Amino acid sequence: MLNVKVFSLGPVQTNCYIVSNKQKDCILFDPGEEASKIVNVIRSNQLKPKAIFLTHTHFDHIGAVDELREMFDLPLYVHEREVSWLGDPMKNGSGKYAELPNYIVNKPEEAHIIRKEQTFNIDGFTFKAVFTPGHSPGSISYIFEEDGFAIVGDTLFERSIGRTDLLEGSLKVLLQSIHEKLLVLPEDTIIYPGHGSYTTPQAEMDMNPFLNGYEG
Repeated sequence: MLNVKVFSLGPVQTNCYIVSNKQKDCILFDPGEEASKIVNVIRSNQLKPKAIFLTHTHFDHIGAVDELREMFDLPLYVHEREVSWLGDPMKNGSGKYAELPNYIVNKPEEAHIIRKEQTFNIDGFTFKAVFTPGHSPGSISYIFEEDGFAIVGDTLFERSIGRTDLLEGSLKVLLQSIHEKLLVLPEDTIIYPGHGSYTTPQAEMDMNPFLNGYEG
């Protein structure tokens, strides 16, 4: 049984997830900011980080990547469509806000590129990477089928959906991703989003006003 810790970090309270097993190995998802808090949790729980996976590369999901990557010598995994966004503030959005620093991830060419939907097996962790574009062109959801949860980034929220007014966003594509990749999961799957509280496919099919009237 896996353990999921969630921390809301940074200027827009982005959810960072630490998924760990009984052996205290762990994988980090979307370390968006405040690396010291993440490090404190890792050390206080004697966890052993194995990798960083990104659901997408908007600035609020990448702010702590470099510090964690260097401190623990971690591989970074990202969709091929957004590798260039790691080092480009205008693409990842931070360059559009005067009150924010320019967020970048150094050495993006060293990232492990996810080019196709696939199953990962890393130190006892088994999960699927499925493509859920719409909020951004390279958005990925990570599905832990055996443990009944999914980390979906900014694709689907409790009673809401991801915004589509950013670079290469598309409402049509987003709704297609949600219906074809997330709502088809078992109804009680825990959906862990990039912001806010968790939800389930059943709850969103019943209560999400943005999903009504979808015709594919």
